[in-house]
Amino acid sequence: MTRALSVLAAVSAVLALFCQTADAGPLRRNQTDPRLSAVSFGVGTATTVGFFALRNWQWHNKGKLNGLGMNGAAIVTTGACLALSPIVGTLVVQRELTFREAYALTADCVVPFVGGWLVNKAFDAHPEWEPRKARLRR
Repeated sequence: MTRALSVLAAVSAVLALFCQTADAGPLRRNQTDPRLSAVSFGVGTATTVGFFALRNWQWHNKGKLNGLGMNGAAIVTTGACLALSPIVGTLVVQRELTFREAYALTADCVVPFVGGWLVNKAFDAHPEWEPRKARLRR
């Protein structure tokens, strides 16, 4: 038990050292809207509540979706999160989402907290994935 706690403490210390420092300079070019983090957290929380509601508020109970098997509630709530995150994000920021923002919201549904970070790192590594804005003809 003490060995497991030691490993956990060491991993926590290493992860704390990887945290980014504050940046008082100009905003990065590809920074997403911070309101979308709240959207991701809110929709994820709501679908987690829905998951437990479908399972009769128990972890080991099959719940109301017996026909879909043990993972039916997880499938339904993940699908709901995938559908609702971009919709709620668009309503909150009141503009069309960029590809980066939409993909990060949906990736957070599949892999919470890490999915959006991975999408942002992928888009930073491949700036050609962002479409160029169309020029208006006059």
